[in-house]
Amino acid sequence: MDNKKGIIIKGISGFYFVETVDGIYECKARGVFRKNKITPLVGDHVNICLEKDGTCTIDEILSRKNFLIRPPISNIDQLIIIVSICDPSPSTLIIDKTIATAENRGIEPIIVISKTDLKDCEWLNDIYKKTGIKLFTISSVTGEGIEDVRKILTGKVSAFTGNSGVGKTSLLNCIDKEFNLETGEISQKLGRGRHTTRQVELLKLDNTTYVADTPGFSSISINKFNIVKKEDLPYCFREFRPYLNQCKFTSCSHTCEKGCAVINAVEQGIISKIRHESYIEMYNEVKDLKEWNLK
Repeated sequence: MDNKKGIIIKGISGFYFVETVDGIYECKARGVFRKNKITPLVGDHVNICLEKDGTCTIDEILSRKNFLIRPPISNIDQLIIIVSICDPSPSTLIIDKTIATAENRGIEPIIVISKTDLKDCEWLNDIYKKTGIKLFTISSVTGEGIEDVRKILTGKVSAFTGNSGVGKTSLLNCIDKEFNLETGEISQKLGRGRHTTRQVELLKLDNTTYVADTPGFSSISINKFNIVKKEDLPYCFREFRPYLNQCKFTSCSHTCEKGCAVINAVEQGIISKIRHESYIEMYNEVKDLKEWNLK
C-alpha cells in the first residue's frame, strides 16, 4: 500500500479524481464516510491509499475552511460573481444574495461585470464601489479587464458563478485557452443561456492556482443549505458593519427603526439604497424561520 495527499478536482457518480504531486488518481471513498453522512467535495484536501491491486481509496478528508453544498465545493478562497450588464440583464438582489452567502461562509466575494463592450455599466459600478468589494469590468470580445482578473486568481482557489449566459465560460477560455470549455448561446425564447457546465470541476492554471466553473446562479441560491440567519445577515453587508453598534436600540433590525445608524447612512448616501433594499427583502425572507428550518 502507498499513501498520498492530494486535492479532489472532480467527482462523477461516486468516483473522485484526486490530484497529487505524482499525478491524478481515480478513487472511491471508504464506506465510513457514507456511514457518517460525509460526502467528499471538489476542493477537499484528502489522504488516499493506493492498494496493491491498483485501486485507490480516499482514507481521510482533511479539515475544511469552508464549503458550499450547492454547488458542492470546499476550501474556496474567493467567489468570482460574474454579472452581465445585458443579455441577461443583472439582478442586484441575486448579486446581493450571492455576496451574502460568500461573506457568511468566509469566502471573499469579487464582482466581475461582463459584456461591457455592449452597454455602459456605470450605474452598477456606482452601487458596489461603496461596499469595499473588489469589482472588475471585462469584455471577452475586446479583452478589456481579462488580465486584471487573471492576476487576482494567482495562488488562490476561485469559484466562478453567475446566471447562465453571463459569460463565465467565455471568461475562463480567455484566461487560459487550454481550458477549451464549451460555451452556450443565449436562448432568444427564454432570454437566458443554456447551461454548458455539467459538474463542478477544478481547473488548474498553475501549481498554486485553481478555478472552478460551477453550474448557473440558481445552484448557489439562498436555499435551506445556504440560508443566512437574520442575526448574521447585517454582517454579510460589509458596508453596514461600521454602523451596527451605533443604533439607538440593540435589537435594531436595520429595516425601519427610528434611530437606526444604518438607515441614517442610507439617507446620507453613504450606503446604497438598492443594497439596503436587498437587505430588507432578504431579512423578511428569514426573520420568521426557526432553527429547525435551517437544518
